Amino acid sequence: MRLAHHRGFTLIEAIVALVIISGAGMALFSWINESIVALRRVEEANARNAAQANVLEYMQSINPMQKPDGDADLGGYRISWHADVIGAPVDPGGMGLNGGLYQYGLYDMQIKVTRDRAERWFDLRMRLVGFRKVREQVLPL
Repeated sequence: MRLAHHRGFTLIEAIVALVIISGAGMALFSWINESIVALRRVEEANARNAAQANVLEYMQSINPMQKPDGDADLGGYRISWHADVIGAPVDPGGMGLNGGLYQYGLYDMQIKVTRDRAERWFDLRMRLVGFRKVREQVLPL
């Protein structure tokens, strides 16, 4: 008597193959998900760094003695600032032949950056020198 030789997978072999494939698929999807999350974090950090550079560059054009409070739109985000003077402003009126033409002071700037008109994104602090012209130059005759 001859035994019939069956070709193909048995049910147990098929189940084992599906378990192996599903385990590998879950590991692959988990790795892809972690990569996407890390990519979003990197994109957010890059956007924040670019925004910080823009804000610092913009704030260099602000004279805190003339405009201690304000806000501005910079594309996709908005900045608002408040300046507090550090010590009394200096008036170098008695210096030199004509004295100084400008009064100046050091200011502590608190800058708030919001995104999408409401979401607070980050805060910055910096120090800026503020100035204002207090006298005209007198030329000798």
